[in-house]
Amino acid sequence: MALIDRVKETSKKKGLSLTELAIKAGIGEKSIYSWNTRMPTVATIEKVADVLHVSTDYLLGRTDEMNPASADNLTEPQKQVAYFIDPQATKEDIEQIKKLVEIAKLSKRRL
Repeated sequence: MALIDRVKETSKKKGLSLTELAIKAGIGEKSIYSWNTRMPTVATIEKVADVLHVSTDYLLGRTDEMNPASADNLTEPQKQVAYFIDPQATKEDIEQIKKLVEIAKLSKRRL
C-alpha cells in the first residue's frame, strides 16, 4: 500500500480529514494531496505520524503494526496507566509520564 493510501486510511480511522491532519501536523493544507506524485520529506512524514499516533514505518508500509515500538516496550499496567492519563498519548508522552512517576516515587520515599 502506498504512503498516501496508508495516510488516508489511518486518518479516516482516526476521524480526521486530510486537511485537518495537515493543519494539526503544521504542514500545508493541500500538501498531502500531492503525495500521489511526489514523496514528502522525512520530517513531514514524522509530523504526520505523530498526529496519527503511528510509526513512520507503518505509514511507509514497512510494518503492519501501527506503533510496534511503544507496544513492545510497555508492560500491560503501563499501557493501562498511559491510556487512563491520555488515550491518545504518543510514545514520547508515555516516556515523560514514566519519568514523572519515577520522580513521584523518589519524592514519596523522602517523606
